[in-house]
Amino acid sequence: MPIKIVTPEALPLAFIAGQRDDNVTGVAQIVERVRCEGDVALRDFTQRYDGVTVEEFRVEPAQCRAAYEQCDATTISALQSAADALRRFAEVQKAQLIDFEVELMPGVFTGQRVLPIRRIGVYVPGGRFPLVSSLLMGAVPAQVAGVSEIALCSPPVRGGGVAPIVAAAAHLLAIDELYSVGGAQAIAALAYGSESIRPVDKIVGPGNAYVAEAKKLVFGTVGIDMIAGPTELLIIADESADPTLIAADLIAQAEHDVEARPHLITTSFAIATAVQEEVAQQLTQIETEAVARESLARHGLIVVVARREEAITLANQRAPEHLELQVTDPDRWRPALTNYGSLFIGELAAEVLGDYSAGINHTLPTSRSARYRGGLSVLDFLKVQSQLRLSDEGFAPIAETAERLALLEGLHGHFRAVERRRKGGE
Repeated sequence: MPIKIVTPEALPLAFIAGQRDDNVTGVAQIVERVRCEGDVALRDFTQRYDGVTVEEFRVEPAQCRAAYEQCDATTISALQSAADALRRFAEVQKAQLIDFEVELMPGVFTGQRVLPIRRIGVYVPGGRFPLVSSLLMGAVPAQVAGVSEIALCSPPVRGGGVAPIVAAAAHLLAIDELYSVGGAQAIAALAYGSESIRPVDKIVGPGNAYVAEAKKLVFGTVGIDMIAGPTELLIIADESADPTLIAADLIAQAEHDVEARPHLITTSFAIATAVQEEVAQQLTQIETEAVARESLARHGLIVVVARREEAITLANQRAPEHLELQVTDPDRWRPALTNYGSLFIGELAAEVLGDYSAGINHTLPTSRSARYRGGLSVLDFLKVQSQLRLSDEGFAPIAETAERLALLEGLHGHFRAVERRRKGGE
């Protein structure tokens, strides 16, 4: 069988630890060369790793418009529908953050301003498939946030430029900065700049292990969204679930790449065996069978537990990127589930819909980082800045507190800065 059934006692440590199998070398050298040599290094690495000679990295708006015009109406409609849903969801998110000023105590006025980041970079993976959905997921929330400059990077294709669907989506969103460069070298160029690419303030978007490592290295010089590990799906199912749908969702996750983590926790041994059989049957019906089969064999697991509470505990410990609930009464389960990137409730809420068209973002925390952050959102492109304004009445009580705390910490310059104001600059 292509996927194993185990009990909690037999779970491998990697299930809870969320271990990554990244084994990449040479990324630091790539990043440093791009920082020092700019376009020369970019051309060298593009030729070496992509097998493409690139003279001009910029994909001109006219090329993007031409790619858009070559798309059929159904394709354009799908891109537009997905972008519209993302935009509506991001607008609601943004509305939750507002500028304000509040008088905390007499004469002490505190407040916040919510401002967009000025310039961001979106990495759009290429690889086996151009992930145009990642372009939408990164760029649309940034536009809603009010980011004024968006630079897109995507691996080059033979013949020049980027994948036509990526260029078409850039035109659809009216983004005129698109560069045909991928991998760690693209991340370095976005962070440090080159003759062709101006540096950005923050980089978002998923990528392979080399991209993830490069994002680690440039963090601090620029902001990043998160470090993406192998994609993950955890389904929780009881005896009421449909094995055919569970199997389909596990396979959909597995076909991403051989490192994908497709997991099922179920309270029903009958469901476990039925899903195992369905996976074996359905695998033969897809063109990506080889990749999905290897992923399921290497990392796929069906865990049979005795009680609902045990399933919840395991799910919260695993903190998966995607969590599906295919159970009779999801509202009974949901309050206790606290660690996940996105939650998909009920058999109709396929994780695949979150990948593309539901309006929620598919750039999500992996490798257990859902314990401390959520997925990419409009909030990633906004800065919440605090401010303070005082009247004479408000200054006195907080000045006394500040002086005491400054002396407790031994910071006499801090004490004097307040004291001079209190004594009128003496």
